[in-house]
Amino acid sequence: MALQARFGFATPDGYGKIAGEDGSPRMSSQPDDSAPRAPAAARRGLVGTVTVAVLAIAFVGAAIGFAGFLSQLRGAETKPARHADGIVVLTGGSSRVSDALELLAGGYGRRLLISGVHPTNDVSDISRSLPDNQSLLGCCVDLDRSAVNTRSNAAETRRWVHERGFKSLIVVTSNYHMPRAIAEMSHAMPDIALIPFAVVGDRWRDEPWWTSGTTLRLLLSEYVKYVAVEMRVRLADAGLDLAPEVSDLPAGSAGPRRPATAQAN
Repeated sequence: MALQARFGFATPDGYGKIAGEDGSPRMSSQPDDSAPRAPAAARRGLVGTVTVAVLAIAFVGAAIGFAGFLSQLRGAETKPARHADGIVVLTGGSSRVSDALELLAGGYGRRLLISGVHPTNDVSDISRSLPDNQSLLGCCVDLDRSAVNTRSNAAETRRWVHERGFKSLIVVTSNYHMPRAIAEMSHAMPDIALIPFAVVGDRWRDEPWWTSGTTLRLLLSEYVKYVAVEMRVRLADAGLDLAPEVSDLPAGSAGPRRPATAQAN
């Protein structure tokens, strides 16, 4: 202790040495806390590096996934490769219903289900906008007013297909919506052969999607929804259904609602 006090050596309790006015070393009254600070700073640096790396990987993964999503979108309309038992069109986009009726008129399916019709609309509203298809609307078209989103579109279509005894189905919707629609439909009806018919809107044909802020926002929003559906469907297929489908049959109901025929409405 005498030597430590005389020459200013560090002491076991963490106190250091300082020089006196005459240059001789003397003991400091403050603890030397530089050693504990170094590991803390290193830990903060490591956490920051890991966070940046994770965000970078997530960004790259999302960009690759978005590119894969875009690769599924058709830039031009092409007729279905083959005929099917039935046709379903999901409302919500321009010219979807008219294109579906053209397929029905061309003999690509025996009946057409228009899924997602507003509850206040009936066949007269459709016929006013499509006056050339009166005969088809009267004989071969069913209206589904129950569906409110893509998942319920799939549920109502499944009921209609099974009631009709169909084994194949042409799915008509917008090109940007098709990947999510097929994901929902194939999960709801794994036993039904699905044939996509993607409707390409005028905006998509007139200008590249990356030059339009509105189109870009639409695609990004649809991509997020598509990823969410894919995750839910894959988890459900693995036995982990985090968002079980609401029963089509309400408690106390006498029976399920059937899609109404256009002629009866």
